Amino acid sequence: MTTQEARLCGLLLREHFGEVVEKIGTHLLKSGAQNLRTIVQESGTPLDLVKKSLCVLMTHGACTFSVGRKGPGSPVEYRASGERILRILRYPRYIYTTKTLYGDTGELIVEEVLQWGHMTMSAIVKTVADRLTHNMEEGRSMEYSEVVSTFSKLVETHFLQRCPPVLEVAPPVSTAPPVPGMPAAPVSTAPRTAESFSECYLVPTVSLVGRGKRRRSGEDGAEEQRPSKVAKKGEQTHGDEGIYWQVNFERFHLHFRDQTIISAVANKLDQTSSEIVRTMLRMSEVVTPPTASCTQALSANEIFRSLPANYSISRPILDQYLTLLVDDPMEFVGKSGDSGGGMYVVNLHRALNYLARATLELVVQERYGSRSARIFRLLLRKRHLEQKQVEDFAMIPAKEAKDMLYTLMSANLVVLQEIPKTPDHAPSRTFYLYTVNQLATARMLLQHCYKTVANLIARRLFETKDSKRLLEKSQRIEAIMASLQASGAEPEQLTEVEEMITAPEKQQLEALRHHINKLDSAENQVDETIFLLNAYITSTTKTR
Repeated sequence: MTTQEARLCGLLLREHFGEVVEKIGTHLLKSGAQNLRTIVQESGTPLDLVKKSLCVLMTHGACTFSVGRKGPGSPVEYRASGERILRILRYPRYIYTTKTLYGDTGELIVEEVLQWGHMTMSAIVKTVADRLTHNMEEGRSMEYSEVVSTFSKLVETHFLQRCPPVLEVAPPVSTAPPVPGMPAAPVSTAPRTAESFSECYLVPTVSLVGRGKRRRSGEDGAEEQRPSKVAKKGEQTHGDEGIYWQVNFERFHLHFRDQTIISAVANKLDQTSSEIVRTMLRMSEVVTPPTASCTQALSANEIFRSLPANYSISRPILDQYLTLLVDDPMEFVGKSGDSGGGMYVVNLHRALNYLARATLELVVQERYGSRSARIFRLLLRKRHLEQKQVEDFAMIPAKEAKDMLYTLMSANLVVLQEIPKTPDHAPSRTFYLYTVNQLATARMLLQHCYKTVANLIARRLFETKDSKRLLEKSQRIEAIMASLQASGAEPEQLTEVEEMITAPEKQQLEALRHHINKLDSAENQVDETIFLLNAYITSTTKTR
């Protein structure tokens, strides 16, 4: 893990879980796997706080435990997952995607699971139904069955999955006597994945009948209590005890990747072409492995039958669109055979490669100008060029081209490669070729993105801390206003409470909220670039 990633992980842990969890999490990220005693000694944190911090991290999947490196009988070791911590940055996008696909009910289900790390189905249904009922008009309430239906759809589409059962750390005691000279059987310490057991996407039969309950004004603190603790107080069981659910982040990432490809096709060609690609991705999303370089081959007849009803295009028009997609320089769609009217695939790796290249070109253009972007784009397409060739192909004067090439080299965007004619590497008998290593450049830009997001979060935390007193005052007044409105207070009382905040304070609050909204928007935009570059790097390293 790089320095920028560790810094970003620390800021995310501090923002969501507090400074103590941040201290333990960053310590594990820097030190690697450690047992409890070592963590207490090296971090200088009391034992009870270390235990609570590890519980928080493990509840949210940001920490795993396994048998010690010395083998059976050694202390349990804990290891933090930086990749899982970085996914906290994408929580708003997960929630917004679920809201787009499954409405308010799906949004609240994913929000609750992300907030608590993992929950039982009955606790999720009750909590979401109560929240929806509280926001409804008086006299209306949400049926548990409606929430169960949405929950089942999320599991069917693999956006939610069961938590893997926890394996015992101690190995099972063998009844057979040890054989002299025979080495002990190895103990597997790898954490178990959710997909490694057959009931990963099996929805249990839950006995839940009723409606959501409306919260009263005096019960606001009850909602903040952990649902699992609330469930333990009641004696009623629902048949899903011990079965916990978590968000399947990989499924969300596949959806984000598909949406990025569809948007690129729509921008380059038209809406009908993007709908054809969307249909192909939807048909093959279940049968295509997540690490595949292309989707499962589909015939033109299958694509035609699976198109949405509102796209009433004829079969010859579909063939023309498929030919157009295959011949396009982006190469998002490829043809793999002629049976069934033609077999077509979506080239996932080529699509990610094209999108990552476009992102790199845009970064160079924004930072160094259009002429430098022209040189950068030329090197990406021609691979290796001498300085004279760069000047001729880019149609830029020699002095300017030289300055731009050296500027790009100093930023590690362009590499100079020496190809000697003789073993002595004499300059007069050596070719000097400029080239671009797209994978290394993408990795460098990814680290810059991590640094940018960390700076944005640090700035937002500073702005919030600097205006902490004003924000607390605003929250207290809003709580008083809500309580008075619920109790049917007169307008004069409400006006009197509103005037507790002066006009200058209102202006300061408005400016602060506007600034924080801009920082949040910038975080989400940079995270989109992070996701695209990560997807490209992962796809490239797995296909090599």
